[in-house]
Amino acid sequence: MLIKNALWITLKGAESTVNPVFRKRFDCGKPVREAALEVTCDGVYEAVLNGKRIGNFILAPGWTEYRKRLQVQRYDIAGLLSGGENTLEITVGNGWFRRTNAPWTGTKNPDEFLPPMLIAALHLTFEDGEVKVILTDGQWEAAESTVTRSGIFYGEDVDMTRTPAFRAAEVCEYSKDILIPQEGPEVREQETILPRRSFRTPKGEWVIDFGQNMTGYMAFDLEARAGERLCFSTAEVLDKEGNFYTANYRSARSKLQYVCREGKQSYKPRLTFFGFRFLRIDEAPEGFSADQVRAIVLHSEMKRTGWLESSDPMLNRLFSNILWTMKSNYLDIPTDCPQRDERYGWTGDGQLFSRAGMYLYDTRHFFRKWLADMRAAQWENGWVPEVIPSLTAYKPGGAGWSDAVTIIPWNLYEAYGDLSFLSDMYEAMEKWIAYVPTVSTTPDLFTGCWTYGDWLALDLPEDYVPENIELAKRGYSKDDLVCSAFYANSVQNVIRAGRLLGRDVSGYEALHRRIVKAYQARFNGELNTQTEKVLTLHFGLTDDPQALADALAQQIRDCGTQLQTGLVGTPYLLHELTRYGYAELAWSLLLRKEYPGWLYSVSKGATTVWEHWDGIKPDGTFWDDDMNSYNHYAYASVADWVFGAAAGITPAAPGYARARIAPHPDPRLTSLSAAADTVHGKIRSAWTYTEGGVRFEIDTPVETEVVIGGVSRTVEPGKYVFWNA
Repeated sequence: MLIKNALWITLKGAESTVNPVFRKRFDCGKPVREAALEVTCDGVYEAVLNGKRIGNFILAPGWTEYRKRLQVQRYDIAGLLSGGENTLEITVGNGWFRRTNAPWTGTKNPDEFLPPMLIAALHLTFEDGEVKVILTDGQWEAAESTVTRSGIFYGEDVDMTRTPAFRAAEVCEYSKDILIPQEGPEVREQETILPRRSFRTPKGEWVIDFGQNMTGYMAFDLEARAGERLCFSTAEVLDKEGNFYTANYRSARSKLQYVCREGKQSYKPRLTFFGFRFLRIDEAPEGFSADQVRAIVLHSEMKRTGWLESSDPMLNRLFSNILWTMKSNYLDIPTDCPQRDERYGWTGDGQLFSRAGMYLYDTRHFFRKWLADMRAAQWENGWVPEVIPSLTAYKPGGAGWSDAVTIIPWNLYEAYGDLSFLSDMYEAMEKWIAYVPTVSTTPDLFTGCWTYGDWLALDLPEDYVPENIELAKRGYSKDDLVCSAFYANSVQNVIRAGRLLGRDVSGYEALHRRIVKAYQARFNGELNTQTEKVLTLHFGLTDDPQALADALAQQIRDCGTQLQTGLVGTPYLLHELTRYGYAELAWSLLLRKEYPGWLYSVSKGATTVWEHWDGIKPDGTFWDDDMNSYNHYAYASVADWVFGAAAGITPAAPGYARARIAPHPDPRLTSLSAAADTVHGKIRSAWTYTEGGVRFEIDTPVETEVVIGGVSRTVEPGKYVFWNA
């Protein structure tokens, strides 16, 4: 990369909160045939050439494991050049690199923060063959930009009356070894949403409702006098009285404060993003109206591949909520939430939703980059941090979270048939397996280590008093069981991958046999919670799965036909019920409108999936202010069951080279239709209840086993109609 010949530059004396703009003026003097800009920074940037934005990448250079990897973008800028003098301006904000809660800043002193820095290279090829290279150095200029402050959690403050006072940029020392070409898909503007309504709350505050919880930013057009202010605050929900509610954002300020210049103007944030449905107009020029505001949706560039539709309007709303939750949280990395002072790439949430996400969008490009960051973040001893990119080391252990290192590559291989996901990750998978015995207190099991358990489970006995709130959030499932079950699964994933890669896996096969034996001896006599039963079933750790599934089904009925599972149990619950003959019960859980259930949030007006089943309680009060996201995809993993069991679409060979379609219709719905655009073409499975029985429509581009009413048929590519009386 040419950029490695350039120098890092900064604005001399700039505090870490300053958002500098770097400028280079140059004269082409003659026709240019080709022109390219390579650029990156220690934050996020916006590059403008002759007043026009360069590229469509929002929040470039994206979020990577910055200690080892910093992406460089390359843009074709020939169409933006002028034959005379050209002005290149690049504004740099804090972004993820210098976010306020990042304990690691890249400096030797962990209490220091890096200054805002830029590195860039401009490559011009003229029509006569001459080549000119312009590199960042002390000849560039720098000034404080019109963005007076920005941050991922802070929002953005802008003063358009400010005139940047440029002076010579300062050369600074920083590593160029971490620079890599762009790997991930770009974050781009995807959709524009106009206000649904504008109203005054009981407190008299002016609020705009866009009708959809989302990730992105606001944009506006107005005419104003210099010095007038337009200020917005963001929120996901309103409180019980209908007032603007921001307590669940915690310390995230999440505001835009804009000082106007004279005359007509338009603006949208340049260096940050927000998670919101509602905007509060805290201050505005006289005559400003809600019609002048719009919301712009951001997410990583991905191709839509999955569609769901049913005869039930509430279920369709749930499908929409799942889709919007994925879009909101697939923003360069798979985040947990887009609004509060967190927005981490939690590995547990990421792996639990990954199969569902692979139905809805083509996530190959997205995950390839994130898995590279996972490899870079993995410790030498094999431990995989709970968040990727890693901001800090939490509590080593983290089964179910760290196991993402084996689960996501295997899910990608099954969905897309690309063996490189396994070959790229195999060493990291082995390192994780080798790590477990070094910290476990029991041979052949994963015990005695920190875990998030079955996070947010609902199965604590009424008389159970936990030592602290954190223990209460982990549910009642035994930590050692959860860890050991995921350990067994990860070893199995290494065996499967190793066989495909031609590796000797005999040692892992022997290890897996020992794990199963030790697990059964330790836990199978006392499987108390729904999640304990589900994990034991799903990971093949019982010799009598039907009896265990019968006990699980009875336990669910005994507690009022409701789930009690948390994050790690819920994604597998409906699958295991269906696998062992309880599809009707699985449907009952999905269609439940009361708390706890997927349709409960829909009944409360949700437009995305909630972090807590009762994020808003039946009486309108909130579960909690501290950890209560209304845009969280962990429980959206149920889409995997709708595609894979309710509609029955699963791969019979990696990447759907062959398919299996085994639908499980339910008479409480008139119809259900699912379509998945695989690497071999689109598969569709639909069923409808009619007077003559259930009509099944199957479209498949590959050889497919179709199982209807217990009867299996193998069909060639084509379109088919089946009936089941």
